[in-house]
Amino acid sequence: MAPNSSKFDEPARNPSVERDRGKQGKLVFLDMADSDKGTAGQPLRDVPVDWEALEDAFENNAPEVHSYLHVGSGEVLRVVDGIADPEMHARIASDGAYLRIEPVSSREQYRWMERFIPMVEEPTLRGQLSQAIDGKGAFRRFKDVLIAFTAERERWFAFRSERLRVFMEAWLAANAMRPVARPTWPTEAPAGSSPTAATGPITQEALGGRRGRTTDALRKQLEEVLDTIGARDLEKVLAFAEFVRARRASRAPAARTDAQTPAGEGDKAGEGAGDYEPPSSKQRTASRG
Repeated sequence: MAPNSSKFDEPARNPSVERDRGKQGKLVFLDMADSDKGTAGQPLRDVPVDWEALEDAFENNAPEVHSYLHVGSGEVLRVVDGIADPEMHARIASDGAYLRIEPVSSREQYRWMERFIPMVEEPTLRGQLSQAIDGKGAFRRFKDVLIAFTAERERWFAFRSERLRVFMEAWLAANAMRPVARPTWPTEAPAGSSPTAATGPITQEALGGRRGRTTDALRKQLEEVLDTIGARDLEKVLAFAEFVRARRASRAPAARTDAQTPAGEGDKAGEGAGDYEPPSSKQRTASRG
């Protein structure tokens, strides 16, 4: 099935983002602050980008998920079909303050797995990963194999985050945006203020969905679930929790602490897109020939 061309494949070469694929596929980034103009020559506007949320948006290409960047606040809104109010979605899509984020295509994310596997030194694991990406369900099987291999799992997260960073920086430059440090917001809103005021950006809470739930509520729900499962399943939950924690930690080395450059739910990378079916081993072999 042919990939959806509206989703990002390889970003176009531009002066703001330069890629250098060495033996280890290492990517080299040029500081966007070195230029005062975007790739189309228009003046850059400073945007306090939420890098973690932007990375989530770029890797999640599920067809029911639509992500938007608010160019004033740098916040990323995730609109999920069947959960968000359709009228609210229409308002966001027609508002010039919001920019639609096109995620990286599942085809391109599949290529990342193909490029990573030869870098794995352990032959047995390399073979397991090659088998995992054979045919439909490749993204899920690839992740399941890596859960048990901490070091390679963390290397994969760093490898993928670097590539997502390329797409994010290229997209920002193409839309004449320069990332700046995010302001420190108070933990509690001043009395009488409303986060959903008509004059301000729409909040994720107003759209509904899991990002609208508080951390305490989610922890309580998790505790209730854990109380109902046995020891064997608890081990699986713990393994997955460690997987998620390692994934988050892998973003830290890519973070830039200066005011001009970035840091960067994404278990669904490449999954559910419905626009690309990974090739079988026979198809991959034939394509190399």
